[in-house]
Amino acid sequence: MKKIPVGIIGATGMVGQRFITLLNYHPWFEVTCVAASPRSANKKYKEAVKDKWVIEGKIPDSIAKMTVSAVERDIEQVAKQARLIFSALDMDRGQIREIEKEYASLGMAVVSNNSAHRWTEDVPMIMPEINPEHLELISSQDHGFIVVKPNCSIQSYVPMLTPLLKFGIKKVVVTTLQAVSGAGKTLKGWPDMQDNVIPFIGGEEEKSELEPLKIWGQAVNGRIKMAKINISATCIRVPVEDGHMASVSVYFNKKVSKKEILKIWKNFNPLKKLNLPSAPDPFITIMEEENRPQTRLDRGLGNGMGISVGRLREDGNNGFKFIGLSHNTIRGAAGGAILTAELLVKKGYLQMSSRTK
Repeated sequence: MKKIPVGIIGATGMVGQRFITLLNYHPWFEVTCVAASPRSANKKYKEAVKDKWVIEGKIPDSIAKMTVSAVERDIEQVAKQARLIFSALDMDRGQIREIEKEYASLGMAVVSNNSAHRWTEDVPMIMPEINPEHLELISSQDHGFIVVKPNCSIQSYVPMLTPLLKFGIKKVVVTTLQAVSGAGKTLKGWPDMQDNVIPFIGGEEEKSELEPLKIWGQAVNGRIKMAKINISATCIRVPVEDGHMASVSVYFNKKVSKKEILKIWKNFNPLKKLNLPSAPDPFITIMEEENRPQTRLDRGLGNGMGISVGRLREDGNNGFKFIGLSHNTIRGAAGGAILTAELLVKKGYLQMSSRTK
């Protein structure tokens, strides 16, 4: 299979770096260009990141030597080199919306990691295992081809809740314990997080409560009709490098047994037959030990793409409690976007990136 040429915009930031490491030797995609802010433009990538490289492992040689393009100035130049753009931009959301639309208008497929287009009506917000049918919105877009992935915080509980929707979920109460890399930082570079917990993360609670409703919604006439489930979220920053944990309570409209839930989780792997390179198997790993999942031990499951769950226990009134865990910069960011792009290829949507409307 001839590899699809891809570009990364916002390539020098933490998520951009993660894209670069995950795409190195990818069987379907080849990074052919990188773009960043004007201060990084025209430099070799290795020079542009210098001491900012924070991802484990070294910069791939092929990327280290690349000249960085300017995100806004060199859009046409990037369009000549790439059919697919991974967006890891970190700037004003209004700016990001316009920049991504410009790339899409030139015929490139844009798969975005950030929140700028998550509430654009005709842009699907995709978790590949959960709502692949929402990709049909692409055919309704008049601004080009844009797909987004959801917030990193919801990856640690939406996968477990999704196959339980058939029981009628009445209410969800979730507390997320989120790593510092979710803020684009490291423990070393954030002294205020040493020996500290911050009980508020701006914008995260709204995302955690609302984004699942779009993902669980129905595609109708080129728009998403939102699901109606009551979610109450509290989001807390904890002194952990990578890995978002969620403490979840879920209440059903009818009686459900622990045995039923465990069986459903064990068998829930919707992408298995598609053989996507980044899809984990199993999708959900059930932990039987009372003290698992643990961030340091379990965030790397499935090369960082697996979801782990444990401590399932009854909570009265047709309710259950559990702990979920996901790797926020892999499953929750770059890896999730790459898996979405793989799904686009497998479903034939990526061929649409060569046309404009």
